[in-house]
This record gives sequence, C-alpha cells and structure tokens, in this order.
Amino acid sequence: MTPPTTDVYAREVVMARVGHLIRRKQREIERITRILRGLFDPSQVQAPEPGQVKRIILVGPYARRSWYEDRRTIEFSDYEFWVVVNHPLFTDELCWRRARATIDRELSNRCAVDVEVYSKSDIRAAKSERDTFILDRIEAGIALYRAARDAPLPTRGNREERP
Repeated sequence: MTPPTTDVYAREVVMARVGHLIRRKQREIERITRILRGLFDPSQVQAPEPGQVKRIILVGPYARRSWYEDRRTIEFSDYEFWVVVNHPLFTDELCWRRARATIDRELSNRCAVDVEVYSKSDIRAAKSERDTFILDRIEAGIALYRAARDAPLPTRGNREERP
C-alpha cells in the first residue's frame, strides 16, 4: 500500500477542494486547473518580471453548489475559472492560447469552460473601488490553486522520487 502523499498539489487533494461535486466533475476541474498552470506561456509577452500564476479560482455555479446538468435537454452549467497573474501583461491572450486550445481539444465535447484572467493589480483595484461583482465572486469561489500555498508542478527534468 502506498503511503498518503504530503504534496499539496496531489490530484486527490485538489479534487477534495471540490468534493461536493460528482467524481467526473472533480476530475474535469482538476484537469483544467493543471492545464491552466502547466500551459501558461509568459514568454509570449515582454514583461519586467517573470510570469507567474498566483491563483486559480473556481467561481460560478460549481463553486456555489448550484450547478445543473440535464441529460434530456443537454443543458448544463459552464465551468468558470478565474486566473490571477502577477502582472497585467500576462493577461494577454497570447499567454493563454495553448492552454485554451488544449482545454477545447480535451474537454469541449464534455463541458463548456470559461476562463477569465486578471492581474493582481486588477484585484487590488476592485478592492479599493469596492467592486462587488468581482469581490463577491472571489469570496464565494473555491481556490483550486494558490502559489503561496501549493507546491509547484513537477518539471520533467526534476521529478523527485517518492518513498
């Protein structure tokens, strides 16, 4: 038997953050989160600092526990992800083209995915302006990834052996 992992970005831990959903939805959300993290391409823009995803938040009906899926009419809730990056230049569509294309290719026949990208300064401005639309959605959302809390994705060249 394999001992439980302490990696805070283990697939099971991320899926537990959306444990109120059915297993298929948990797997889809975890996969989308991993794609957004792994295929963010900050090299597409010139910026004064290295690009970093600071947070990925699930907002909307799946976070509020009000999602629906009607197989008879083929209507279902969209996944809504908000990504927060460290600099406004990294909100550019060029940085997200590969991630969006991969999500479309892998999941478009099963679910609709909306991705909104904000910078840390956008969030600070929303707080100072008391923008209730943004603040309420962030507060009600589920943080799927937070750079300050979660482990980085393993890279191909430096995977650690597990005991």
